[in-house]
Amino acid sequence: MDIEVILKNFGLSEKEIAVYLALIELGPSSVREISAKSKVNRGTTYDILKSLISLGVVSYYNKESKQYFAAEEPEKLLSALDQKQEDLQEVRSSIKENLPFIKTLFEKQGGRPMVKYYEGLSGIKNILQDVLETMAGVKDKTYYIYSSSDIRKNVYLAMKDFSEKRIRKGIKVQSIALGKGGQLVGLDQRKWMELPEKDLKATYEIIYGGKVAHISLDNSENPVGVVIQNDEIYQTQKLIFKNIWSRL
Repeated sequence: MDIEVILKNFGLSEKEIAVYLALIELGPSSVREISAKSKVNRGTTYDILKSLISLGVVSYYNKESKQYFAAEEPEKLLSALDQKQEDLQEVRSSIKENLPFIKTLFEKQGGRPMVKYYEGLSGIKNILQDVLETMAGVKDKTYYIYSSSDIRKNVYLAMKDFSEKRIRKGIKVQSIALGKGGQLVGLDQRKWMELPEKDLKATYEIIYGGKVAHISLDNSENPVGVVIQNDEIYQTQKLIFKNIWSRL
């Protein structure tokens, strides 16, 4: 693998890579010499050198009242990477600890519904993943679906192992099938609503954890989805679903 690609994957910018490689080629050098070799202006070169020093991959010393910089042994890159991983772990722990507070701020949003739009199978996969993650984090692990036979196959094509993942997480689902088809796979209940063929192009609706997702097909038969996050809308759709469920 090209050394520049390796350093980019390490997290260095193009200018940082240019300065670091120039320093390796030159050996101990002044800012002026490194700047000329790397073709990065002197002020930026100095700032980059300070950043590389903080990573532990560059050091400096003074000689005859002049400052020189030198690259550390390449093994220092591994030490710097280990330190990055430790820092990321600390950040992860901090985020995890403060997640309830951040989530509270996120959910307030002035009481306004949040709407997100998704396209294609990758977008539908994001919706299904959100269903799993959201339901895994709530007390009542049952969500609700209006399952349109015209759309159903396009939805689960996006995540073929969705049902297996749902069952492993202990998530239950009640589904009202609009039209024929659909089968039970585990931790699910299904009822059918017979509709005329012309009415089967309904959206596939998922009512889950304070959100409502609508999935349909565009004019090119590509799946598109809209997720509305709002507790009032969620509670209303849940109430309507349960009322219809009780009558089937």
